[in-house]
Amino acid sequence: QVQVVESGGGLMQPGGSLRLSCVVSGIPFSLSTLAWYRQAPGKQREFVASITRGGDKSVGDSVKGRTAISRNNAVNTVYLQMMDLKPEDTAVYYCNTQWGADYWGQGTQVTVSS
Repeated sequence: QVQVVESGGGLMQPGGSLRLSCVVSGIPFSLSTLAWYRQAPGKQREFVASITRGGDKSVGDSVKGRTAISRNNAVNTVYLQMMDLKPEDTAVYYCNTQWGADYWGQGTQVTVSS
């Protein structure tokens, strides 16, 4: 059974930073591409960043320059780091992987507010 579990969300200050974690089990983690998406209230789900099995990274235009994605295959975890947080970064952040099917976590809420 595939499980995707995000953590690390919460209330963040504008200008601050966040580090989200996502643990994936049930698939060969080191062989998979992993991605982060987010969905703000009333908006469509938006691509944030992805990382391939070989370590190639892609970052969405709206967060480029202040966002990094990384992975640790030893602990089946993918990370999302974002700096200079803005109120418009408020959203539910989802972890995604594809291995024969599309798998999503339950999401972690990030709220950026003073």
